[in-house]
Amino acid sequence: MFEGVGKPVFSGIAIGPARTWRQEQAPLPEPSGDAAAERQAFEAACETARAQLTGLYETACRELGEEQAMILEVQLLMLDDQDFLESVQARLEAGEGAARAAKATGEEFSEAFAALDDPYMKARAADVRDVSQRLVNILCGGRQEFSLPEPCILLAEDLTPSETVQLPRDKILAFVTRQGSANSHIAILARTMNIPSLVQARDLPDVEDGCPMIVDGFAGRYYLEPDGQTLSAMIRKAEEAAERRRRLEAYRGVPTVSRSGRRIKLLANIGSPDDVDAALAQDAEGVGLLRSEFLYLGRSDFPTEEELYEAYCQAARKLGDRPLVIRTLDIGADKQADYFHLPAEENPALGCRGIRLCLCREDIFRPQMRAIYRAAALRPLSAMFPMIASVEEVRRAKAFCQKIRQELADEGVPFGEVELGVMIETPAAALISAELAKEVQFFSVGTNDLTQYTLALDRQNAALEEFLDTHHPAVLALVRMTVENAHAQGIWAGICGELGADPTLTELFLEMGCDELSVSPGRVLELRAKICESEV
Repeated sequence: MFEGVGKPVFSGIAIGPARTWRQEQAPLPEPSGDAAAERQAFEAACETARAQLTGLYETACRELGEEQAMILEVQLLMLDDQDFLESVQARLEAGEGAARAAKATGEEFSEAFAALDDPYMKARAADVRDVSQRLVNILCGGRQEFSLPEPCILLAEDLTPSETVQLPRDKILAFVTRQGSANSHIAILARTMNIPSLVQARDLPDVEDGCPMIVDGFAGRYYLEPDGQTLSAMIRKAEEAAERRRRLEAYRGVPTVSRSGRRIKLLANIGSPDDVDAALAQDAEGVGLLRSEFLYLGRSDFPTEEELYEAYCQAARKLGDRPLVIRTLDIGADKQADYFHLPAEENPALGCRGIRLCLCREDIFRPQMRAIYRAAALRPLSAMFPMIASVEEVRRAKAFCQKIRQELADEGVPFGEVELGVMIETPAAALISAELAKEVQFFSVGTNDLTQYTLALDRQNAALEEFLDTHHPAVLALVRMTVENAHAQGIWAGICGELGADPTLTELFLEMGCDELSVSPGRVLELRAKICESEV
């Protein structure tokens, strides 16, 4: 038996045969010597790739949700990237064949992105590599498709975004990859599919297809050719996990109230109106965070006011009378869109993002707020401003909202009531939360960024994971301060960051008096059980 370790990205036990991900590519053709013909072949390959990616995007939207499908929209935009296309053209004019030019350009650009410090731009290396490889495959006449004849544990060095989306999900018991991170595409898919998976399993040896294997997503371990004792222990662990899931179903439809009578709202974080269905399927009591930036990503131009309005109305209609909290645009840092034409920044996590961008660019802020106020004519909504660091920022945002209300009234356009709140993501906001509470109607603590800024630690830097203490006393003290100051002014306070889904902190958040937890849809029943069984 061989036993190894990896970083777990979704808990659970998987038992079955191992199979290694392989796809064979045809040999690169020799250049024809006709630059015009090679260019024509490359342009035809781009059109084929565009059609393939569009089909994959539509499939991913249906099966995984719009937020996960965004990785393919980013690739579609790369097919029109002028720098990429010009580099290929230069190689064609120098006599290279289309397949070799696409491959060489993809490698060059991928290496350039991988060398960047910014986590978001570094992640684009996989997208460039994926797009160029797709073009090469088309130009080489395709490649032998990888098939899974039976359910298996899939092993890989890593998987590209489009490979991840194309996987036959009904045949996968678990993923184990040597590379990747908790935020990689394969990790996102594993959590979406609710299957146990490990990344960064760097000691994973070469394995023959069919080798018996066990993945323990609870402990972050895997076993090749397990002995009888290990197999029996893992079967018992799997049965216990299945029984826990069955018990969680007993909490479906149950009020989220602790044994002491403490009531707390349990809502869901989503990336698009399409994700409301998943939130309701998991019995969320509403949406505590609609990340509006996903309506902007994967596009070549800004969404119109009408597009935003329809998206917000769609979410509101699906939710009925349940809460809907829309976060205004938080483009910047790890989320970028070229058509914003934002200047390059030395440290984008500390740059023009969130409310700062909206206050500087009324042309961006106006359609958002008009759409939100118009959608509120259907039913009351809530909106919150991200990356607040001062009272003045809040007052400017509120004044802008009042101007929007007046515009709509003057135009005779119906609008409704919008509850205004702020994200507590900066230490500054937490420390002045007593003053901020006088300006707004609620707080929502974004613990991901609050942790990053409090600890001065890039949360997307995998090399710093050992120093990332999400339970750091300073972070928890800022959360407590925020809740206490909110209640002192008679407003509610919730948590919409990753810590809200941490069951080891649930009782502490109840004791603090948090009014709401907004988490990934798949965590709702687990947290409801934890709350209902709590004595706090």
